[in-house]
Amino acid sequence: MNTLIEVNRLVNRFIWGVPAMACILGVGLYLSIRTGFLQLRNFPEAMQVTIGRIFRKREAKDGALTPFQAVCTALAATIGTGNIAGVAGAISIGGPGAVFWMWMSAILGMCTKFCEVTLAVYYRESNKKGELLGGPMYYIKNGLGRQWMFLAYLYAVFGILTVFGTGNATQVNTITAAINEALFHFSLLPTEGNGRVNLFIGIVIAVLVALILLGGIKRIGQVTEKLVPFMALFYVVLSLGVVFLHFDRVPSVFTTIFASAFSPRAFTGGAVGSFILSMKKGISRGIFSNEAGLGTGSIAHATADTRKPVKQGYFGIFEVFADTIVICTLTALVILCSGVDIPFGREAGAELTISGFTSTYGAWSSIFTAVALCCFAFSTILGWGLYGARFTEFVFASPIAVKIFLSLYALVSILGATVDLSVVWSVADTFNGLMVIPNLIALFLLCPKVLQCISEYRKSEG
Repeated sequence: MNTLIEVNRLVNRFIWGVPAMACILGVGLYLSIRTGFLQLRNFPEAMQVTIGRIFRKREAKDGALTPFQAVCTALAATIGTGNIAGVAGAISIGGPGAVFWMWMSAILGMCTKFCEVTLAVYYRESNKKGELLGGPMYYIKNGLGRQWMFLAYLYAVFGILTVFGTGNATQVNTITAAINEALFHFSLLPTEGNGRVNLFIGIVIAVLVALILLGGIKRIGQVTEKLVPFMALFYVVLSLGVVFLHFDRVPSVFTTIFASAFSPRAFTGGAVGSFILSMKKGISRGIFSNEAGLGTGSIAHATADTRKPVKQGYFGIFEVFADTIVICTLTALVILCSGVDIPFGREAGAELTISGFTSTYGAWSSIFTAVALCCFAFSTILGWGLYGARFTEFVFASPIAVKIFLSLYALVSILGATVDLSVVWSVADTFNGLMVIPNLIALFLLCPKVLQCISEYRKSEG
């Protein structure tokens, strides 16, 4: 077991290290240059198209979601605990300047996500039930041809091995920790009683996950289109309150972010010694948060009831903007504006973000941060549940296999709440990183098709 842990640690360090980030940023830069930095040039149009369609109420055909439901399902998976705990970790290890590098990765990530979504919608297909199927495995299969099919299967298999840990167990663990923290804080739970409470939480989550996911794509869309806007708005309002109450500190905080990006030592008491570390933590947290380059979000977008791939691609730009530029930035501002002590040089998590809220609003606000954490984590479970079902369907081509997967996926919630699965989580994180390789190869090779789709969209729109 120790050998397995050590091997996995070495592989994980390489996959999520500088080489992987360089590849993700490199492909993002290549796509940005080839599209003329469409994510910046067409940003106003992208916001107009996406926000306009958000408020347009209509029903999607059977087996599909509305464009808004599709982006909510994708956001359900991307807006997770990384937006709260991940940003805190980036700042504590990389200094305030890590936020600047997070923004830089998001700018390139918007183009990467746009291309992923555009290709997913263009190359999607339907199953026997009439459901729309798409994502990296399908644009590899239908766009690159049979000689590249091994990449499609590799991506799907890596995805199956990822979802149980990254998409479920870690998220359930976050939910139980948040609830326990709130209950302990108000003396509603004795220390010896948390085992039974965690089991109860795990069972409840398992039942909810099974009811939603086994209900099909329509039910998933109906839940996420209500849950995601609620949790995002709830967190945004809570965070803006902190910023407003410490508004006098905002200019100096932004000055610190920009200056620390290139000279972190001056702002962290020497605990963060190089801007390379600041850059690495910011970029890696940005990629981990918005999943641009991973390709998973395009699986949800492919279910959208739309005939124009580029229009749905704009939702990819909106997704990265909402996840990283808005929510991650607000988390950073909560930490930096509140004036809480940051343990520079040591890993920090959600507790640092929570302390930013409690130091501003008082101890009672811990209940609201617990609600936000639970919503973020539960939405991630639903989004990755859909992804896992699509991976399983691609590999096994069997509705029975999908039902078995979804049942097992729901049951893992109980294990995630009650058992230490740290090794499983670590291995799943490694497979999560391995998913990047087939997707980046496909994006690089299919860039001409993206350019063709953009050209056709421009002609159709006059």
